[in-house]
Amino acid sequence: DGEAALFPANERTELEQKWNEIQARFVDEPRGSVEEANALVSDLMDRLVSGFSEQRERLEGQWERGDDVTTEDLRMVLMRYRSFFGRLLEVPVDR
Repeated sequence: DGEAALFPANERTELEQKWNEIQARFVDEPRGSVEEANALVSDLMDRLVSGFSEQRERLEGQWERGDDVTTEDLRMVLMRYRSFFGRLLEVPVDR
């Protein structure tokens, strides 16, 4: 679909497996399952924020030193932000 992946395919598979394991334990351990889900989602959000922050800092460092930042560099960053933004908008919210 042309969007940059938030996580590599092998890592995504591992994360989905962890989520399935957490969900499967809910019947026997509802509180523990929710606690693990919270920790997993929290870790993912921290990793996403960290990754975007590092990328932004690298670009800012290039600008501050006067290095050229190519249009391609900027396009890739914008694609990652677009992908992340789109996924956030697609997250269903139960009311």
